[in-house]
Amino acid sequence: MKIALRRDIVSIRASQQLMCFVIPTADEEFDELCFEFGLELDEVTTEKDIISREQGDGKADGASDIVLYKIDVPANRYDLLCLEGLVRGLQVFKERIEAPKYTRVGPLNGEMQKLIITEETAQVRPHAVAAVLRNIKFTKDRYDSFIELQEKLHQNICRKRTLVAIGTHDLDTISGPFTYTAKPPSEIKFKPLNQSKEYTALELMDLYKTDSQLRHYLHIIEDKPVYPVIYDSNGVVLSMPPIINGDHSKITLNTQNVFIECTATDRTKAKVVLDTIVTMFSEYCEKPFTVEAAQIIYPNEETIIYPEMAYRKEIMNTDLINKQVGINETPESVAKLLTRMYLKSKVIGNGTQIEIEIPPTRADVIHACDIVEDAAIAYGYNNIQMTIPKTYTIADQLPINKLSELLRQDMAAGGFTEALTFALCSREDIADRLCKDIAVTRAVHIANPKTAEFQVARTTLLSGLLKTIAANRKMPLPLKLFEISDVVLKDSSKDVGVRNSRRLCAVYYNKNPGFEVIHGLLDRIMQLLEVKPGKKNGYYIQAAEDSTFFPGRCAEIFAKGQSVGKLGVLHPDVITRFELTMPCSALEIDMEPFL
Repeated sequence: MKIALRRDIVSIRASQQLMCFVIPTADEEFDELCFEFGLELDEVTTEKDIISREQGDGKADGASDIVLYKIDVPANRYDLLCLEGLVRGLQVFKERIEAPKYTRVGPLNGEMQKLIITEETAQVRPHAVAAVLRNIKFTKDRYDSFIELQEKLHQNICRKRTLVAIGTHDLDTISGPFTYTAKPPSEIKFKPLNQSKEYTALELMDLYKTDSQLRHYLHIIEDKPVYPVIYDSNGVVLSMPPIINGDHSKITLNTQNVFIECTATDRTKAKVVLDTIVTMFSEYCEKPFTVEAAQIIYPNEETIIYPEMAYRKEIMNTDLINKQVGINETPESVAKLLTRMYLKSKVIGNGTQIEIEIPPTRADVIHACDIVEDAAIAYGYNNIQMTIPKTYTIADQLPINKLSELLRQDMAAGGFTEALTFALCSREDIADRLCKDIAVTRAVHIANPKTAEFQVARTTLLSGLLKTIAANRKMPLPLKLFEISDVVLKDSSKDVGVRNSRRLCAVYYNKNPGFEVIHGLLDRIMQLLEVKPGKKNGYYIQAAEDSTFFPGRCAEIFAKGQSVGKLGVLHPDVITRFELTMPCSALEIDMEPFL
């Protein structure tokens, strides 16, 4: 995950958003500190340069010249997604402070806040968790950081609100107990955040279809018969997750008590999200690092107190950590290393074991290897002494890679130039431009493509080669290109639902189709693969029909008793759609049957 830091008021960029804290060190020292902490300083730039690149016109009116430091943060370190967590983590790492102890407390006066879940929510988002930050003090920077952390979590662990949606409310403007239910959209009506009038849920869905931010979340519930909604005891709408909060309970700089609710399709993710938010900002409460609990009542009358903020302890042998990292440290030294990584540790037993306390902020620690990794980071990868392996290991190529390398050399010797094209492409490239239906391509679609050029994983190498020829039309003819790479195809027999297939594709582009050139290339490839002509245990071609190829100028290739590919003259419509003007012949075969 990308993060950007400002020199005077440091900005952290994750999902294109900024947040701040002070850096007292020089650039080189900060670069070194990031590396020591397991982060990487990626780039030093300015706000003006970033805006200029994004707009593409070189203009950045009104932008500042403040220096920004872009760093990479591991995607599973949710505690580093806000300035509070990052500063606290660095302070503990530098041994300037001890890791705070987070405590769950009950209400000082009155009853615990309750959130009642009705059975109707099972149709949309069946889980919810909640907590209260009592007597919190916001400043402009703290408020901005609080809001930005929610957005980062929404983009990260919440998977764009599909798994978890976060709602934060001014507790003094609403009255518990709260009810989390689901109703038909026509029965939900309230004034959404930053709007001046009330809307029904259906009207809101239409309103936000043009909103640059919220329109990306509408699909989560718009086809559901009921929409989730949270009410207080007076019927005031707190939120309609995962779309928008109500304006009535919005938090401001003057808010003192914050009610936090997270609705979810995954209860575990919801608990992690809630723990992250409350631990990061509980330091601003009147009693720092304390969080007021809330009671969740499920339809089956199951009652759970949140947030969990659970500490757990793991016991590990020092020898195991030393062996895995490749160091030779005493148990006391290893315990100190882990403590610097926010894992408070101490030596126990006979002096060879370490007891590690894992705080609620470290949801990423799920296995012993995560603890070993933290010990290695704290020790310093550059400080680990390089050693020769104690056992002999002989590396060898995968057979498919060895075959590919051998074929590449002979393809080049045959006058063909190798191209290396993108593994991702647009739906149009593998379907419309090749005169095929996208539904029959077995393509793997990207859930959230960043550009229209990278929507699916390629199912053929042909489109990439044709785009390469289109970009080199001014080169002397003929153009003879080939590529040996993987394509990705859906396959229900595989545990992940897809498989990679190694393909060889060659294209001949000239004033005449050159079918004989491609056919000759096929014969040479089969000669190299030691597959003789013939229908019995050999190879042969047979007339076939394919919308990508010119009618009557397409053949299917059979080898070793199975179809391995096709060759022929491309259809004029295909040539036109790739902005080409000359005839073209192509060959594409599957390499794996020849292993």
